[in-house]
Amino acid sequence: MISSSEKYLLVVAGPTAVGKTSTAIKLANHFDAPILSADSRQFYREMNIGTAKPTARELSEAEHHFINSHSISNPINAGQYEKLALDKIQELHGSNKLVILTGGSGLFIDAVCSGLDDLPSANKTLRDSLQKQLTEEGIEALQEKLKTLDPKYFETAEIQNPHRLIRAIEICESSGNTITQLKTNQKKNRPFQIVYLALNIEREKLYLRINARVDLMLENGLECEVKSLESQQHLSTLNTVGYSEFFRHFKGEISRNEAIELIKRNSRRYAKRQLTWFRRNEAYNWFEPTELEKTIDLVNYQMNKNH
Repeated sequence: MISSSEKYLLVVAGPTAVGKTSTAIKLANHFDAPILSADSRQFYREMNIGTAKPTARELSEAEHHFINSHSISNPINAGQYEKLALDKIQELHGSNKLVILTGGSGLFIDAVCSGLDDLPSANKTLRDSLQKQLTEEGIEALQEKLKTLDPKYFETAEIQNPHRLIRAIEICESSGNTITQLKTNQKKNRPFQIVYLALNIEREKLYLRINARVDLMLENGLECEVKSLESQQHLSTLNTVGYSEFFRHFKGEISRNEAIELIKRNSRRYAKRQLTWFRRNEAYNWFEPTELEKTIDLVNYQMNKNH
């Protein structure tokens, strides 16, 4: 049996399109470790092209968990993921010294590593009112409202996701406090050691990679995938970059070219917010995706320094 001091969780974080999947698989093969996805969109079976899931080949190269684990009609929030992921990590640590957690959803990674603060429960009346405002005035109205209520949290919030926007505003207005004030930053104890690794490259290169990834998604049939989900566009899980823009196009609100440019722009903005989120945690060790040997050396050092 592996003791808790010998159990490790390796976090591989970073912005969209930086190369997390490839790096995590290489590390998984080197350390003979399973991978847990912490990408809050890759959980869903119906969303494939627009979420840049690992390919069938990549999935065959390493043991993966929480890819295609849920349906869009059965959404999973960060609190639920925290419990599911911790249970899976405990199970995997029975036979693996190291487990890898990778993805770009900072809130979901933090839920696993540190736990979540107790925030006010849902307020149906307020939520219905905000949903009505979203329908009548558009997402920009909610973005401005959150920016006014909690400008600090606004810097890292997923402001293109109406579901997350509504929840954030609901918390602020229900409690009379900002989310920033409500966060206690009291880390919960975990029965494993955590090694934090984050990937990044020059901004211009990252933005080129994001644009190229969107072009590849289009070649692979993104528009058809979104069209097949049009009847379910009311689901919160589909209120996300790559899908919401095409839904607007299908409604006749914007042209196809405008939808594509918005996907690229919103993806770049999301990457900027991801970097802001991860940089708040000083425990992260930053590397470029090409620096595989350096990341391996870091992990070996962290795992051996206490023994």
